Amino acid sequence: MIIGITGGSGCGKTTLLTVIEEMGGLILDCDAIYHGLLQTDSSLLEAIEARFSGTVRGGVLDRKALGNIVFAEEAALADLNRITHSAVRAEVLRLLAVQPQLAAIDAIGLFEGDLATLCDVTITVTAPEEDRVRRLMERDGITEDYAKKRIAAQHPESWFREKCDYALQNDGTQAQFREKCLAFLHSLDIM
Repeated sequence: MIIGITGGSGCGKTTLLTVIEEMGGLILDCDAIYHGLLQTDSSLLEAIEARFSGTVRGGVLDRKALGNIVFAEEAALADLNRITHSAVRAEVLRLLAVQPQLAAIDAIGLFEGDLATLCDVTITVTAPEEDRVRRLMERDGITEDYAKKRIAAQHPESWFREKCDYALQNDGTQAQFREKCLAFLHSLDIM
């Protein structure tokens, strides 16, 4: 079974992924895949620099400079997504070639990157915005303003709920959400 997991930044998708990984599932974190490609795929960096001049210096992407551009302008974010989605999808397909019994694809762009078509079931993880802002600030060491810009640049919760088969609300403690994840996976007959 391949589970597609999506939702906005800071919602708590990592908790669900951890539970799946503990069950022996293959975890495909598309954000990590993207960052890995930034280290190994020079053509990806060249395409980003061609569209967003000055964001790649010495072969290294300046994420904050790129973020300031794409989180401020919807068209710029769409351009970045067009550049990155095909590279990430190709890598996901390569990693799925081992045909795991259980896998989870974690992608904020699950639908835009044509990854949902690879999934047996799709799930969105949602959380209150104030929790998301706090988590992003703590996790990424960013300012509240930057965290809010990142969230504002993403689809609203309703969009994810409409697209996905299931929604898991993360509105309690991490331990409570972990139990919710376990119960959900049990309902899918995965456990």
